Amino acid sequence: MQVNFYATLRPIVGGRTVHFDVGENLTVQQLIDAVVTRFPKLRQELLNDEGNLYPHVHVFVNGRDAPYLPNGVETLIQAGDTIDIFPAVAGG
Repeated sequence: MQVNFYATLRPIVGGRTVHFDVGENLTVQQLIDAVVTRFPKLRQELLNDEGNLYPHVHVFVNGRDAPYLPNGVETLIQAGDTIDIFPAVAGG
């Protein structure tokens, strides 16, 4: 599965897109867990002390933010889905 990273996350993962070898019937949460396992430095960027996504972090599945999917982070994703992970970005 291809996962696209943005902004301050790219230097941590070493580029824009990273391939993850994951099985079928994977939930958004399981993919997040796989991302953090492969790149431990992302834990502090993506997850709070309870292991939940920070509200300012956005994981998009086919252009839809995970909390707004039918089952939130428990929504199943498919190998062909487009996954994008954005940290909070401010500017002015």
